Amino acid sequence: MAKSLGSPRPDSGSARDPKRPLTTPPFPVPHRSSSARRRWASLTAAAAVAALTLLALCHSVRKCAGIPPHQPIPSQSPPITNTTTTTTSQDETPFSWADIPPSRTLSWHPCYTTTTTTGTPSGLECARLDIPMDWLNPSDAHRVILAIIRLRATATPRRGPVFFNPGGPGGSGVWALRDHGRDLQAVVGEEFDIVSFDPRGVGASVPRVECWGGNRRQERAFWEAGEVGVLDAYPGVVYAAFARAAALSGVCEEDGGEILRHVGTTYHARDMLEVLEQMGERGLRYWGFSYGTVLGGTFAAMYPGRVERMVNDGNVDLKEWYQTVDYINFVRDTDKVVDAFYFYCHQAGPLRCAFHAATPGKIRQRLANLLAQIRINPVLVPSSPSESGPRMPELVTFTHVKRMLATALYQPIYRFQRVASVLAALEAGDGRPYHAYTSADQPASTPFCSSETTPPPSAPGPDEDTPDSFAAILCSDGEPFAYTPTTYESYVRAVQNLSTLIGGDQATTRLSCAGRTIRPKWRFAGPFSANTSFPVLFVNNIADNITPLVSARNNSAGFPGSVVLVQNSYGHTSLAAASSCTARAVRSYFREGRMPAEGTVCEADEMPFGEAAFPGAGGEGGAEVEESDALTEAVGRLSRGARWGVGAGL
Repeated sequence: MAKSLGSPRPDSGSARDPKRPLTTPPFPVPHRSSSARRRWASLTAAAAVAALTLLALCHSVRKCAGIPPHQPIPSQSPPITNTTTTTTSQDETPFSWADIPPSRTLSWHPCYTTTTTTGTPSGLECARLDIPMDWLNPSDAHRVILAIIRLRATATPRRGPVFFNPGGPGGSGVWALRDHGRDLQAVVGEEFDIVSFDPRGVGASVPRVECWGGNRRQERAFWEAGEVGVLDAYPGVVYAAFARAAALSGVCEEDGGEILRHVGTTYHARDMLEVLEQMGERGLRYWGFSYGTVLGGTFAAMYPGRVERMVNDGNVDLKEWYQTVDYINFVRDTDKVVDAFYFYCHQAGPLRCAFHAATPGKIRQRLANLLAQIRINPVLVPSSPSESGPRMPELVTFTHVKRMLATALYQPIYRFQRVASVLAALEAGDGRPYHAYTSADQPASTPFCSSETTPPPSAPGPDEDTPDSFAAILCSDGEPFAYTPTTYESYVRAVQNLSTLIGGDQATTRLSCAGRTIRPKWRFAGPFSANTSFPVLFVNNIADNITPLVSARNNSAGFPGSVVLVQNSYGHTSLAAASSCTARAVRSYFREGRMPAEGTVCEADEMPFGEAAFPGAGGEGGAEVEESDALTEAVGRLSRGARWGVGAGL
C-alpha cells in the first residue's frame, strides 16, 4: 500500500493495530552526528581453506603451474587456441562470446538460447560493439569491445529499450539480465526491450581490468590468504591493511594496462550514450541499482536532455562519491539496519529467532558478548570426511563473524533468521552452521592444480563481477587518495562512530585506492544538478546499510521535479524486500510517466524472520488482478534471486 506522508517514518509515534507488523521499531533509533564493497567471496573462511588446501597440495606456485624451479614464472597468458562456452541450464545452447564478431555498428545475434516452458525462445540477443578507448581522442589503434545483451519485448506495440545496471562498480549487466531479465521486464512492462552491458573493463567486455592477469591465479590465492582482517580486529591492523592495499595497487597498475586511464563512470556514461544512439534512440529509459545510481546520475548530469525515464534505486551520494576525500555518509543508516535485527529477532520470539533475548537491548548485549568471546577464542570447525564439513580444520574468527553480519544487512528478509541460528551455534562453540552458511554463498571453484591446461577464452564469459574493476572505477571517479596510515586510522574511527558494529568492515572501501597513481584522462565530477527532459524517480529504503535515504534526498535536490519514493523496509535497495507497491510505482512511471506524490511511502510485502506484511491490493477486475499477481510474483523472485546488491559491491 502507498501512503503520501510528510515524514519518511510513517508509523512513528502513532497507535497501531497490534496485528500489523511494525517496520519502524517503536523505540528511538539513534541518529548519529557524525560503497562499501562486500568483500565476502575472497575473504571468508572458505577462501582461507581453499588457500591452505592449495598450499598442502601444491607447496608452491611453481609446482601448481608445472614450472621448473630454475624457470621464471610467465607473466602473460599462453597463446589463445580455443574459446570456452557458457551455459546456464540443460536446455540452453552452448554460447561463446568469441562467436560474435566485434563491429562498429550494433549487430545483434541470438545468445543464451534457452527455450522457455511455453516452448518459445528466450528472446535474448547479444552484440559486441567496437568503440574508442579514448573518447577525447578516438583512434583505430586503441579500442574497447563492449559486451551488450538485450531481452526482446513480448508485447506490442513495442516501445523501445529500458537500460538496466545492477550495480558494482564491476557488476556484470550481462549476467544479471541473462538470469533475471524476464522478471525485470515483468515490472517495467512487456512492451519494452531490456538492455544491459558489461561496462568497459568488466566481465565479457575487453580488455578487462585484471590485477592478476594471465596464469597468476595461484599468486592471487596466496595473496588473499594473507588478508589481515576487518579494521577493528586488533591494534595495528589499519597499518597492515594500508600497506597491503598500497602493495596491491602497485600490482594492479603494473598489470592493468592502458585501460586503467580510460575506465570510470564518465566513460561508462558515454559508452551507454553510444549504445543508445546505435539503437536509433534519442531518449534514455534507465533503471539502476546501487552503483547503478552513480551511472544514472552521471548520465543525467552530463546529458540531461537525453533522459526520458530514469529510476535510481539504492542511491549513492553523487557529490560524496566524486568530490570528497572523506567518503563517510554511506554508513549513516547502517546501525538502523542492525537495530532492526535486534527488534525483529525479539518480536519473532525464540522459535523463529535462535538468538532471541528478553529485549532488543539484551540481544545487542548478547551479540557484543559473543564478539568479545570470539575475538579471544575463535571457534574451531574440525575437518570432516563428509561433503557437509570442511576438508581441513577451520577457525571462525572475529573478522569472519563481522563480515557475516555485514553481509546479512544487505538482505534482512533472507539472512537474518539464518544468521541468528549461526550466532547461537557459535555461542555454544559449534562452528559447523557457520561453515554450512558461508559455503552456500561460495561459487564453485576450479582446481588450482589440474592435469589439464585450458587456455583462457578470447572473450571472457560474463562473471558475476570483475573484482579488480571495483577499485579501478572507484578510484578513478573519486578525488586522489591523500591519506597516510595514521590519517586513515582517524578516518576508520570516524566511520566506526557512525556504525559501531560494522564500521570496521565498511571502512575498507576507500582503502583500495591507497597507492594508486594512475588518474583517468577524462573525469566528470559535476555539477550534479540539471533540468532533465523528464523528472528522475529516486527510490530508497527507509534504512539502507550502505546507501542511506539521505543520499537519495541529496541527489534529488539537484534535479528539479524529481521525487524520492521511500520503501518502508531495511537492507540494500528496494529489492532487499519485495514490495508490490514499489513495483507498481516503477511500472506506472515507465509506462505512463506517472510520478508518485512527494512523500509517498510504500510498504513491503514481507518482514524479517518470516513476518507476513500486507501486499498491496490488485485491481478490482479479473485481468487487473491477474496482472497484479504476476507483478507481485516477479518482484518476489527478483528479491529472492537477484544477487547484484550483495555480490557486486555497492
